[in-house]
Amino acid sequence: MASDVLSRPAPPPDLVLSYGPGPEHIADVRLPPRPAGALPPVAPPAPLVVFLHGGFWRVAFDRTHTGPLATALAAAGFAVCVPEFRRTGQRGGGWPGTFDDVAAAVDALPALVRDAAGAGRVSGEPALLAGHSAGGHLALWAAARHRLPPDSEWRAPGPRFRGVVALAAVSDLSACYALGLGHGAANALLGGGPRQHPERYSVTDPMLLLPLDRPVRLVHGSADDRVPASMSRDYLDRARAAGDDVVLDELPGAGHFEVIDPLSSWWPRVQAAFAELASP
Repeated sequence: MASDVLSRPAPPPDLVLSYGPGPEHIADVRLPPRPAGALPPVAPPAPLVVFLHGGFWRVAFDRTHTGPLATALAAAGFAVCVPEFRRTGQRGGGWPGTFDDVAAAVDALPALVRDAAGAGRVSGEPALLAGHSAGGHLALWAAARHRLPPDSEWRAPGPRFRGVVALAAVSDLSACYALGLGHGAANALLGGGPRQHPERYSVTDPMLLLPLDRPVRLVHGSADDRVPASMSRDYLDRARAAGDDVVLDELPGAGHFEVIDPLSSWWPRVQAAFAELASP
Protein backbone atom coordinates (compact mmCIF):
# COMPACT_ATOMS: atom_id res chain seq x y z
CA MET A 1 0.00 0.00 0.00
CA ALA A 2 1.17 3.51 -0.77
CA SER A 3 0.41 4.56 2.82
CA ASP A 4 3.31 2.34 3.91
CA VAL A 5 5.49 5.36 3.28
CA LEU A 6 4.09 6.84 6.51
CA SER A 7 5.98 4.26 8.58
CA ARG A 8 8.87 3.37 6.28
CA PRO A 9 12.25 4.02 7.93
CA ALA A 10 14.70 6.47 6.43
CA PRO A 11 18.29 7.44 7.22
CA PRO A 12 18.56 10.07 9.97
CA PRO A 13 18.80 13.71 8.93
CA ASP A 14 22.20 15.27 8.47
CA LEU A 15 21.28 18.19 10.71
CA VAL A 16 18.57 19.02 13.22
CA LEU A 17 18.15 22.75 13.67
CA SER A 18 16.15 24.90 16.07
CA TYR A 19 14.26 27.90 14.74
CA GLY A 20 12.53 28.96 17.97
CA PRO A 21 12.24 28.36 21.71
CA GLY A 22 9.58 25.64 21.79
CA PRO A 23 10.00 21.85 21.59
CA GLU A 24 8.23 21.80 18.20
CA HIS A 25 10.46 24.55 16.77
CA ILE A 26 12.92 22.19 15.14
CA ALA A 27 13.67 21.08 11.61
CA ASP A 28 15.35 18.11 9.94
CA VAL A 29 17.83 18.86 7.18
CA ARG A 30 19.10 16.43 4.58
CA LEU A 31 21.90 17.41 2.24
CA PRO A 32 23.06 15.95 -1.07
CA PRO A 33 25.76 13.33 -0.51
CA ARG A 34 29.36 14.25 -1.17
CA PRO A 35 31.47 11.86 -3.24
CA ALA A 36 33.79 9.85 -0.98
CA GLY A 37 37.11 11.57 -0.48
CA ALA A 38 36.13 14.65 -2.45
CA LEU A 39 36.97 18.10 -1.25
CA PRO A 40 34.55 20.99 -1.66
CA PRO A 41 33.57 22.49 -3.95
CA VAL A 42 32.61 19.31 -5.84
CA ALA A 43 29.24 20.47 -7.14
CA PRO A 44 27.21 23.64 -7.45
CA PRO A 45 25.44 24.69 -4.27
CA ALA A 46 22.25 22.70 -3.78
CA PRO A 47 18.87 24.41 -4.23
CA LEU A 48 17.02 24.58 -0.94
CA VAL A 49 13.56 23.08 -0.46
CA VAL A 50 11.57 23.92 2.68
CA PHE A 51 9.04 21.09 2.87
CA LEU A 52 5.97 21.29 5.12
CA HIS A 53 4.54 17.94 6.15
CA GLY A 54 0.92 16.87 5.99
CA GLY A 55 -1.44 15.15 8.41
CA PHE A 56 -4.42 17.53 8.41
CA TRP A 57 -2.58 19.83 10.85
CA ARG A 58 -3.08 17.25 13.64
CA VAL A 59 -0.62 16.19 16.31
CA ALA A 60 -0.99 12.53 15.28
CA PHE A 61 1.26 13.22 12.28
CA ASP A 62 4.72 14.73 12.51
CA ARG A 63 7.63 15.32 10.16
CA THR A 64 9.04 11.78 10.57
CA HIS A 65 7.00 10.32 7.71
CA THR A 66 8.66 12.69 5.21
CA GLY A 67 12.01 10.94 5.69
CA PRO A 68 11.84 8.83 2.51
CA LEU A 69 10.79 11.83 0.39
CA ALA A 70 13.45 14.12 1.85
CA THR A 71 16.14 11.46 1.44
CA ALA A 72 15.19 10.92 -2.21
CA LEU A 73 15.17 14.64 -2.97
CA ALA A 74 18.57 15.03 -1.30
CA ALA A 75 19.93 12.18 -3.41
CA ALA A 76 18.63 14.08 -6.45
CA GLY A 77 20.68 17.14 -5.50
CA PHE A 78 18.40 19.19 -3.26
CA ALA A 79 19.00 20.42 0.27
CA VAL A 80 15.75 19.57 2.07
CA CYS A 81 14.58 21.20 5.28
CA VAL A 82 11.46 19.80 6.99
CA PRO A 83 10.31 21.93 9.92
CA GLU A 84 8.05 20.78 12.72
CA PHE A 85 5.32 23.06 14.01
CA ARG A 86 2.56 23.01 16.60
CA ARG A 87 -0.54 21.15 15.48
CA THR A 88 -4.11 20.75 16.62
CA GLY A 89 -4.41 18.47 19.62
CA GLN A 90 -1.42 19.99 21.40
CA ARG A 91 -0.97 23.13 23.45
CA GLY A 92 -0.73 26.19 21.19
CA GLY A 93 -1.63 24.31 18.01
CA GLY A 94 -4.26 25.39 15.52
CA TRP A 95 -5.29 29.03 15.42
CA PRO A 96 -3.05 30.97 15.59
CA GLY A 97 -0.05 28.94 16.79
CA THR A 98 0.32 26.71 13.73
CA PHE A 99 0.57 29.78 11.52
CA ASP A 100 2.91 31.55 13.95
CA ASP A 101 5.26 28.59 13.76
CA VAL A 102 5.17 28.15 9.99
CA ALA A 103 5.79 31.86 9.43
CA ALA A 104 8.73 31.77 11.84
CA ALA A 105 10.12 28.60 10.27
CA VAL A 106 10.09 29.75 6.67
CA ASP A 107 11.56 33.12 7.68
CA ALA A 108 14.43 31.77 9.77
CA LEU A 109 15.39 28.40 8.35
CA PRO A 110 16.90 29.26 4.96
CA ALA A 111 19.69 31.26 6.58
CA LEU A 112 20.07 28.74 9.41
CA VAL A 113 20.42 25.87 6.94
CA ARG A 114 23.03 27.69 4.85
CA ASP A 115 25.08 28.57 7.92
CA ALA A 116 24.90 25.09 9.43
CA ALA A 117 25.64 23.25 6.17
CA GLY A 118 28.86 25.15 5.58
CA ALA A 119 30.19 27.32 2.83
CA GLY A 120 29.15 26.46 -0.69
CA ARG A 121 26.81 23.55 0.10
CA VAL A 122 23.43 25.29 -0.14
CA SER A 123 22.47 27.87 -2.73
CA GLY A 124 21.92 31.46 -1.70
CA GLU A 125 19.08 31.74 -4.21
CA PRO A 126 15.53 31.97 -2.83
CA ALA A 127 14.24 28.71 -1.38
CA LEU A 128 11.54 26.60 -2.95
CA LEU A 129 8.51 26.00 -0.73
CA ALA A 130 6.75 22.66 -0.90
CA GLY A 131 4.33 20.54 1.03
CA HIS A 132 1.96 17.60 1.00
CA SER A 133 -1.75 17.66 1.83
CA ALA A 134 -2.21 20.09 4.75
CA GLY A 135 1.47 20.91 4.31
CA GLY A 136 0.67 21.90 0.74
CA HIS A 137 -1.85 24.34 2.16
CA LEU A 138 0.79 25.74 4.51
CA ALA A 139 3.33 26.08 1.67
CA LEU A 140 0.86 27.98 -0.51
CA TRP A 141 -0.11 30.15 2.46
CA ALA A 142 3.49 30.88 3.45
CA ALA A 143 4.33 31.92 -0.11
CA ALA A 144 1.32 34.27 -0.14
CA ARG A 145 2.09 36.23 3.02
CA HIS A 146 2.84 39.35 0.99
CA ARG A 147 -0.89 39.33 0.14
CA LEU A 148 -1.94 39.66 3.78
CA PRO A 149 -3.27 42.95 5.18
CA PRO A 150 -0.61 45.45 6.26
CA ASP A 151 -1.56 45.04 9.92
CA SER A 152 -1.17 41.25 9.91
CA GLU A 153 1.70 39.99 12.06
CA TRP A 154 2.27 37.29 9.45
CA ARG A 155 2.66 39.67 6.54
CA ALA A 156 6.05 39.45 4.89
CA PRO A 157 7.63 41.36 2.03
CA GLY A 158 7.70 39.41 -1.11
CA PRO A 159 7.27 37.33 -2.90
CA ARG A 160 10.50 35.96 -1.42
CA PHE A 161 10.43 32.34 -2.54
CA ARG A 162 11.30 30.71 -5.82
CA GLY A 163 7.93 29.00 -6.14
CA VAL A 164 5.76 26.28 -4.62
CA VAL A 165 5.43 22.57 -5.28
CA ALA A 166 2.08 21.52 -3.79
CA LEU A 167 1.46 17.77 -3.58
CA ALA A 168 -2.18 16.72 -3.07
CA ALA A 169 -2.61 20.10 -1.43
CA VAL A 170 -5.51 21.35 0.63
CA SER A 171 -5.58 24.52 -1.44
CA ASP A 172 -9.09 25.61 -0.47
CA LEU A 173 -9.83 25.81 3.28
CA SER A 174 -13.49 26.72 2.82
CA ALA A 175 -14.00 23.63 0.66
CA CYS A 176 -12.03 21.56 3.16
CA TYR A 177 -14.49 22.67 5.84
CA ALA A 178 -17.58 22.18 3.69
CA LEU A 179 -16.52 18.67 2.68
CA GLY A 180 -15.53 17.70 6.22
CA LEU A 181 -12.13 16.51 5.05
CA GLY A 182 -9.95 14.88 7.67
CA HIS A 183 -12.92 14.44 10.01
CA GLY A 184 -13.38 18.16 10.43
CA ALA A 185 -9.74 19.16 10.14
CA ALA A 186 -10.38 22.74 9.00
CA ASN A 187 -12.87 23.21 11.82
CA ALA A 188 -10.22 22.07 14.31
CA LEU A 189 -7.54 24.25 12.74
CA LEU A 190 -9.50 27.49 12.68
CA GLY A 191 -12.01 26.92 15.44
CA GLY A 192 -15.04 26.85 13.16
CA GLY A 193 -16.18 27.43 9.62
CA PRO A 194 -15.98 30.42 7.29
CA ARG A 195 -19.34 31.76 8.46
CA GLN A 196 -18.21 31.75 12.09
CA HIS A 197 -14.72 33.08 11.42
CA PRO A 198 -14.58 34.80 8.02
CA GLU A 199 -11.64 36.91 9.19
CA ARG A 200 -9.58 33.80 9.93
CA TYR A 201 -10.30 32.20 6.57
CA SER A 202 -9.54 35.46 4.76
CA VAL A 203 -5.93 35.41 6.00
CA THR A 204 -5.25 31.65 5.85
CA ASP A 205 -7.04 30.30 2.76
CA PRO A 206 -4.76 30.17 -0.31
CA MET A 207 -7.79 30.54 -2.60
CA LEU A 208 -8.36 33.98 -1.10
CA LEU A 209 -4.72 35.12 -1.36
CA LEU A 210 -4.23 35.20 -5.11
CA PRO A 211 -2.33 36.10 -7.17
CA LEU A 212 0.68 34.46 -5.58
CA ASP A 213 3.10 36.08 -8.05
CA ARG A 214 5.33 33.02 -8.07
CA PRO A 215 5.13 29.79 -10.10
CA VAL A 216 3.21 26.89 -8.61
CA ARG A 217 3.38 23.25 -9.63
CA LEU A 218 0.47 21.16 -8.41
CA VAL A 219 0.74 17.37 -8.40
CA HIS A 220 -2.39 15.42 -7.46
CA GLY A 221 -3.59 11.86 -7.87
CA SER A 222 -6.89 11.48 -9.70
CA ALA A 223 -7.94 8.73 -7.24
CA ASP A 224 -7.05 10.66 -4.08
CA ASP A 225 -9.63 9.75 -1.42
CA ARG A 226 -8.31 12.15 1.24
CA VAL A 227 -8.11 15.43 -0.70
CA PRO A 228 -10.04 15.40 -3.98
CA ALA A 229 -8.11 16.27 -7.12
CA SER A 230 -10.90 18.70 -7.98
CA MET A 231 -9.44 21.02 -5.33
CA SER A 232 -6.22 21.36 -7.32
CA ARG A 233 -8.21 21.84 -10.51
CA ASP A 234 -10.17 24.66 -8.89
CA TYR A 235 -6.98 26.29 -7.59
CA LEU A 236 -5.43 26.00 -11.05
CA ASP A 237 -8.37 27.77 -12.66
CA ARG A 238 -8.59 30.56 -10.11
CA ALA A 239 -4.83 31.15 -9.95
CA ARG A 240 -4.48 31.27 -13.73
CA ALA A 241 -7.41 33.68 -13.92
CA ALA A 242 -5.49 35.89 -11.46
CA GLY A 243 -2.45 35.80 -13.74
CA ASP A 244 -0.26 33.25 -11.97
CA ASP A 245 2.02 30.66 -13.62
CA VAL A 246 0.39 27.44 -12.39
CA VAL A 247 0.54 23.91 -13.83
CA LEU A 248 -1.31 20.84 -12.60
CA ASP A 249 0.05 17.35 -13.20
CA GLU A 250 -2.87 15.07 -12.39
CA LEU A 251 -1.66 11.49 -11.99
CA PRO A 252 -4.20 9.00 -13.39
CA GLY A 253 -5.19 6.42 -10.78
CA ALA A 254 -2.82 7.70 -8.10
CA GLY A 255 -4.00 8.14 -4.52
CA HIS A 256 -3.05 10.47 -1.70
CA PHE A 257 0.31 9.02 -0.69
CA GLU A 258 1.90 8.08 -4.02
CA VAL A 259 2.98 11.72 -4.42
CA ILE A 260 5.31 11.47 -1.39
CA ASP A 261 6.53 7.93 -2.02
CA PRO A 262 9.88 7.62 -3.85
CA LEU A 263 9.04 3.95 -4.55
CA SER A 264 5.90 4.92 -6.44
CA SER A 265 5.90 4.70 -10.22
CA TRP A 266 4.76 8.33 -10.17
CA TRP A 267 7.82 9.59 -8.32
CA PRO A 268 9.73 10.74 -11.45
CA ARG A 269 6.88 13.13 -12.23
CA VAL A 270 6.89 14.46 -8.67
CA GLN A 271 10.65 14.98 -8.78
CA ALA A 272 10.32 16.67 -12.16
CA ALA A 273 8.11 19.36 -10.58
CA PHE A 274 10.88 20.18 -8.11
CA ALA A 275 13.53 20.14 -10.82
CA GLU A 276 11.54 22.50 -13.04
CA LEU A 277 11.11 25.17 -10.38
CA ALA A 278 14.68 24.81 -9.12
CA SER A 279 16.15 25.45 -12.56
CA PRO A 280 17.72 28.91 -13.04
